Amino acid sequence: MEGKTSREYDESCIFCHFAHNRDEETTILKQDEEFVCFRDIDPVAPHHYLVIPRDHIVSCKSLNRTHIDLVKRMAKFGKEVLQYQGVTDMENVRLGFHQPPFISVEHLHLHVLAPASQISMQYKFTPETDRFITERSLRERLKKVSPLTFA
Repeated sequence: MEGKTSREYDESCIFCHFAHNRDEETTILKQDEEFVCFRDIDPVAPHHYLVIPRDHIVSCKSLNRTHIDLVKRMAKFGKEVLQYQGVTDMENVRLGFHQPPFISVEHLHLHVLAPASQISMQYKFTPETDRFITERSLRERLKKVSPLTFA
């Protein structure tokens, strides 16, 4: 494919298009070599952003212990976007991932929500449920997953 980077890329994945600047309609709020952040198209809080890796990773279930730092960096990136957007109360934020089969796009994406107290669809973003896991809990879970194991 012309213009393809050395990174993992899935032509059929809309988030891969965002991650590789192939979608002219999505406004990117922040990006670097590793991540891209943009607004969720169906926000449930005043600030609802998605942080995605440029590499195509299907979901949080595709991760193992070698990805703990990746998850930590995604969270740091999301918090930086919140601060840039004027959010000052970092205690009233929620950072987490939907878990399969409750994902709408099969590309790892961190939901960055603030203020958490104003999330309108709480049932979809209730921490530590089958549907949604916080980034902190995911990092703890990954400590138990062998680098050779893919859940």
